[in-house]
Amino acid sequence: MDVKITDVNLAFTKAGRYCAYQERSQQEVRDKLYEWGLWPEAIENIIVDLIAEGYINEERFANAYTRGKFNQKGWGKIKIKQGLKLKRVPDGLIKKALQTIPYDDYLSTLNTIILKKAKTMNEKDAYKLKYKLHQYALSRGFEGDLIADILKNSELCK
Repeated sequence: MDVKITDVNLAFTKAGRYCAYQERSQQEVRDKLYEWGLWPEAIENIIVDLIAEGYINEERFANAYTRGKFNQKGWGKIKIKQGLKLKRVPDGLIKKALQTIPYDDYLSTLNTIILKKAKTMNEKDAYKLKYKLHQYALSRGFEGDLIADILKNSELCK
């Protein structure tokens, strides 16, 4: 559905509702405004106004994104960081948001993911099982050294 909006006030109101529904990055809002057919100068003015009104806050977005992807999807920091970079969140805010994940929870989640995946695998060779679990955890965005430590201390691959 191609919705074209030419009225800046209407666009601001719709964009405000779009942001109020869930946290959005500046880039998501910018993309939506372009999709609506607004011109670049109007888009940047609307974004400035949305920030001033508190509808858009990159730090709040980064924290919400990080919490959601970690708690709901079980993503590791690498995958979360990539997602935030795609949303063009500044590096400083990404670093700050990733620090909000408690280390113990992070290790616990990684351990849970590995154990859960191991239960679904029929690999008898401990070396191959360890490799496959390591690859799986990497694909979920966890750091290789943490994965290796957990697998080394695990009873699964012995």
